[in-house]
Amino acid sequence: MRLTQYTDFSLRVLIYLGLHDDRRCTIREISEAYGISRNHLMKVVQQLAAEGFIDSVRGVGGGLTLSADAGQLKVGRIVRAMEPDLGLVECMRPDNECVITPACALVGMLSEAKKAFLEVLDGYTLADILAPPRRQELSRLLDIRVESA
Repeated sequence: MRLTQYTDFSLRVLIYLGLHDDRRCTIREISEAYGISRNHLMKVVQQLAAEGFIDSVRGVGGGLTLSADAGQLKVGRIVRAMEPDLGLVECMRPDNECVITPACALVGMLSEAKKAFLEVLDGYTLADILAPPRRQELSRLLDIRVESA
């Protein structure tokens, strides 16, 4: 199974925002942290907001934040929302024209595998991705300064 770059970027945006749960972040800073085009991220952020994963405030002092606690954001739900086509092969897609579909066992096998894949992801949340000590390492890799109390 392979996820698109769009879904990859979506997860990275959520990780970045989860590391900054104390403030709003801008598309520009996320773009610079990951070395990703702002134009690509703008499309991703629009859908993340439309799906209810993030809150977006425009204007001076605006920015992006997670819309819920990271522990409530299931990775499987995020992938389902952001991935445009989970049809792994033609026979799993609405425009299927494969002539052997009625007799082929492949669609059943791949459907079962896709279900298992998503069920595993449903067992994890964004908080699992951000759990210590990974949180510190992610912050270090993204050059995020962690304030000490």
